Amino acid sequence: MTGFFFILPIIIIFIIIVIILSFVPLGLWISALAAGVHVSIITLIGMRLRRVQPAKIVSPLIKATKAGLKEVNTNNLEAHYLAGGNVDRVVNALIAAQRAGIPLTFERAAAIDLAGRNVLEAVQMSVNPKVIETPQVSAVAKDGIEVIAKARVTVRANIERLVGGAGEETIIARVGEGIVTTVGSSTSHKAVLENPDSISKTVLDKGLDSGTAFEILSIDIADVDVGRNIGARLQTDQAEADKKIAQAKAEERRAMAIAREQEMKAQVQEMRAKVVEAEAEVPKAMAQALREGKLGIMDYYNMQNIKADTDMRESISRLGGNNAPKDPENGK
Repeated sequence: MTGFFFILPIIIIFIIIVIILSFVPLGLWISALAAGVHVSIITLIGMRLRRVQPAKIVSPLIKATKAGLKEVNTNNLEAHYLAGGNVDRVVNALIAAQRAGIPLTFERAAAIDLAGRNVLEAVQMSVNPKVIETPQVSAVAKDGIEVIAKARVTVRANIERLVGGAGEETIIARVGEGIVTTVGSSTSHKAVLENPDSISKTVLDKGLDSGTAFEILSIDIADVDVGRNIGARLQTDQAEADKKIAQAKAEERRAMAIAREQEMKAQVQEMRAKVVEAEAEVPKAMAQALREGKLGIMDYYNMQNIKADTDMRESISRLGGNNAPKDPENGK
């Protein structure tokens, strides 16, 4: 029983030590102390209470101290971590910028990182420029021939414009626009094929990197090909369109002529109907004249003879000249 009371305090002390070691990163504190970085245990405990992983603050701080970065401390690293930034990448970018002689402060690097850009990659691109290859750009010269060009743009990151500056897509779009403008202002596609460097010179002089996060060092035309004859195709399409317009107008005139013909036929039929109606009134008038004594019987027979003679002459005229009766005197 006495032995139990002797072992119990030891067990309690051991449990307390385990709890303290699990809450206080003692190993990390020893590593920082050995590296010459003075971080108190109270500071590490405070990081735990603020839900900050001490390793993600102390390890970059050790790295920055060894690299000679004076402005980096636990406060600004912890503030950047709590803001959602990548502390280790910012410290690596500061070290790379210091080695390359690029002026870069912690505030600037943290702002670039929080803006969503890779600050370490930007510093590396400032030292080692990047080549951006544009897709094939189609343009048409003044002679109507299509020219297909592809360019390689060498850019260097501009640290001062990384926050708020446009990205690679804007560079590619502006270079493509410059190629289209330059080729479109050329009098002939042969001039473009003979001097492709004229495209790069003209485009480079336009200052396409303004407002972007990059500085354009050079624009090189990698490939130039001849495409379709757009001018001839447009002329063919125009001729086809004119043909369709002419056909439509001709069809309209034909329809109007048919309509006029139908209208004239209708008028003729209407006149014939009036003639038939008038002829139908003739017998009535003659009968009335006979009853009233205004027309004699001989006058009626003479009129019938005249009508019969007229009908005979009309029937002969329908037969034509070949079927007409010959004159016995002259054989015709």
